[in-house]
Amino acid sequence: MPRTVTVGLDGSLESLAAAEWAAREAGLRALPLHLVHAWDWQPYAEPVSDDETRRHWADRVLRETTGRLRRHHPDLEITSEQVREAPTTVLPRAAEEAEPLVIGSRGLSGIVGYLVGSVALSVVGQATRPVVLVRSGARAEDEHQPDPEGRPSTTTPYRDVVLGLDHEHPDDTVIEFAFEAAARRATTLRVVHGWSLPPYFGYGLAADPALGSELDQQEKSAVAEALASWREKFPGVDVVEQTAIGNAGAHLVDAARDASLVVVGRHIRRTPLGARIGPVTHAVLHHATAPVAVIPHE
Repeated sequence: MPRTVTVGLDGSLESLAAAEWAAREAGLRALPLHLVHAWDWQPYAEPVSDDETRRHWADRVLRETTGRLRRHHPDLEITSEQVREAPTTVLPRAAEEAEPLVIGSRGLSGIVGYLVGSVALSVVGQATRPVVLVRSGARAEDEHQPDPEGRPSTTTPYRDVVLGLDHEHPDDTVIEFAFEAAARRATTLRVVHGWSLPPYFGYGLAADPALGSELDQQEKSAVAEALASWREKFPGVDVVEQTAIGNAGAHLVDAARDASLVVVGRHIRRTPLGARIGPVTHAVLHHATAPVAVIPHE
C-alpha cells in the first residue's frame, strides 16, 4: 500500500484542524491524504448510539470534510474510510502506513496548552511511527511569520521547526524527521537542549564561574557533535543550536510559541502499566501551542 498522510477524524473542531494541517503536510510531501473515521470515536457535535446512526454520521463527517479539503486543496488526492473499531486500535495500526499519522488535541480553555485526552495519549504511546498532534483552532497562518505590518499571513516564510535533542542518546529517526521538516518548509531548524548542573555544583563550586562556563561549553560541543553529520546531509537547512540550564520540556514549550512544528522523540518501551511516553514529551504534548510531532524510536 502506498504511503499517505493519514488523519483520524471524529467530526470535532480539533480533528478538523488536524485534517487541515494534514492536507497542508500532504501538499508539502507530494503524497495523498487519507481520512479515517473509527466508529467508536464518539463525535462531540452529535452523540449517537446505534450502528446505523453511527454509519450515517461517519459518512457525513467524511463527506463534508473531504468536500471542504478539496475546495481548499483542489490538487490533492484524498481517500477515506470508516472502521467499526475503537480509535485506540485503528489509529496505531493506521500509523504503520502513514507519513505521518495526524490527530487532533483539544486546547485548554483560557490556558495555553493542550488537553490531551486518553485516546490521543494511547495512540501516541502505542504507535511505532510518527504521530502529529494538532491543537483545536490551529490555522495555516500560525505556521508562518507575520507580514511586514504584523498581520497573519500564509505567504510569508515559515516559522522555525524546533527539535528537542538528547545529545547523550541522539536518535537518527528523530533528527532526520526534524531536518526533513525544516527542509520542506525552507526554514530554520532550532535545536533545543536543556541540561542540569551536577548535584555537587551548589556546594561551594557555584562561586566558580569558570567551571560553569566549562560545563556550558561541553554541552554546546556535544550538541554540535550530534548534529555535525546532519548539517552535511542537509546543507540548505540553517541550524540554530540552543542549550540552556533547566528542564528540557519547559524550554521546548517556550520555543513552541514561535514555531511551525515541534519535534520530540519517544523511546519504544513498555512497562507493566502500559506504554511510556516520557516526561519531556508528555510536558510538550500538554503545553506546546504549535503542532507536535512525536517520533518513536528504539
